[in-house]
Amino acid sequence: MNERVWLFDLDNTLHNATPHIFPHINRSMTAYLQEHLQLDEEAANALRVDYWQRYGATLTGLMKHHGTDPDHFLWHTHQFPELGKMVVREPRLRHALKNLAGSKIVFSNAPIHYAQAVLELLRVDDLFDDVFSIEHSRYMPKPQTAGFRRLLRKHHIKAAQCVMVEDSAENLKTAKRLGMRTVWVSDALRAPSFVDVKIRDVLELPRAVSKL
Repeated sequence: MNERVWLFDLDNTLHNATPHIFPHINRSMTAYLQEHLQLDEEAANALRVDYWQRYGATLTGLMKHHGTDPDHFLWHTHQFPELGKMVVREPRLRHALKNLAGSKIVFSNAPIHYAQAVLELLRVDDLFDDVFSIEHSRYMPKPQTAGFRRLLRKHHIKAAQCVMVEDSAENLKTAKRLGMRTVWVSDALRAPSFVDVKIRDVLELPRAVSKL
C-alpha cells in the first residue's frame, strides 16, 4: 500500500493557537514550575522558555533534569475550562481536508486529551485515521527523530509516502531528512531548502498539492 499519508501538526497548523491557547498553556506551565520546583514566577518562566528552546519541549527538560512525571505535567498544564471559546475555528477547514486524497494523521507534541478535544471543536476529528500525540512518541517530541520513526512503525508506512504539514521549520527539517515531503505553514517571505512547499494557511493546501 503506497497511498499518500498526510501528517498534520495541530497547533498553529490546523488552527490558530496564538491568540488564546498558547498564552494559557505558557501560564499553566510557568505555574507548574513555580509550584513543583519552588521557583518565583520570573525564574519559572525563564526555565520554561530555556527548556523549550533547548529541547523542543519544556517537558523534555523537566524529565531530563528534574525527573518530572510526564503524564502529571501534561494533565495539569493542559486544562481548558473554556476551550470552546478559545479555539479559533475556520469553517472552511473541513472542506480543505476532505479535498486531500490519502489518509490523514495528526502528529502533535500536545497530549492526547487536548488534541482530541481541539479536533472535535474544529469539527474535523472524523477525518483523521489517528492522533499520534506526545504519549505515543514516548515523550520524545518533534523535532526528535524517535517520534517520527515510532509513528511510521505504528502505521506500517514509509517516510517517502508522507507529507508533513507543519508551522515549525525545525520539525520539517527532521521530516525531510527522513525522506518525507514537507509543507511549511508560514507567512515568512522565504523558505529554507528542506521545505518543498510554503503556504500561508492550511486552507491553501488543496491548491498546492500539484507541487508535491
